Amino acid sequence: MSQKLLIIGGSPCSGKSTAAERIAQEYGAYYFKVDDHLDELIKQASDNGSTACKAIQHMSPDEIWMRDPKIQCKEEFKIYREIAPFVFEKLNALDAEFIITEGAAYTPEVMRTYTADRYITLVPSPDFQVSHYREREWVPYVLEGCSDKEKAFDNWMKRDMLFAQQIQTECAASGIPCKVNDGSESVELICQWAKKELRI
Repeated sequence: MSQKLLIIGGSPCSGKSTAAERIAQEYGAYYFKVDDHLDELIKQASDNGSTACKAIQHMSPDEIWMRDPKIQCKEEFKIYREIAPFVFEKLNALDAEFIITEGAAYTPEVMRTYTADRYITLVPSPDFQVSHYREREWVPYVLEGCSDKEKAFDNWMKRDMLFAQQIQTECAASGIPCKVNDGSESVELICQWAKKELRI
């Protein structure tokens, strides 16, 4: 089946899901959210011998979140490289002609290997990122078991800021559309930008 595939990558907590959901509803596209399948994808990659995915499955909360954010960020990019074949395997198996998908897993590096009709990215400003993570009800569950939850949260935020910086740098070097969401624009304006760059 010939598919039209639109991808929104970028950094966590930037508005990717909201934009993708709205576009899917407006245009009748199939919406594939990578995060909904992340545990399964990591297990697939781990079972296939991928080292970063295998390691993360056996780490305690402290082993994950109390590390240097730079190490965490580097590991995050490696995990996304390792799960990429399984993400695109799922996309190719979908019985849909028009797909919009989003996730931090779609890094510029990954997208040099895989193709889409259009690929754009969204990243949050640091302040917007932290304020929105603070509002997310599932954050305490992620950090459950950490010996110092505030330090773990701070490391997490620094990791994602480093991730966003690298995404911006790679997008600038490759000419990939990248928007920084600092919260000053409405959801409608962010979606308008996404639709324009996705050419729909």
